[in-house]
Amino acid sequence: MQIVLNGEQRDCSAQTVFDLISELGYVGKRIAVELNGEIVPKSQHEATALNNGDQLEIVVAVGGG
Repeated sequence: MQIVLNGEQRDCSAQTVFDLISELGYVGKRIAVELNGEIVPKSQHEATALNNGDQLEIVVAVGGG
């Protein structure tokens, strides 16, 4: 299926938000996920299905000072 991730079109084999996070190597990192304009709480990542044409923004928190 095709999704838009952080503004870029890409092929996606992931079935859920959690699957995509795993593919991207973000498991265990502090991230925020927006799916089609709605924030997806971490507790819902495994249960939230991805569909063709979905638009996602994933932001990784970076510490610093």
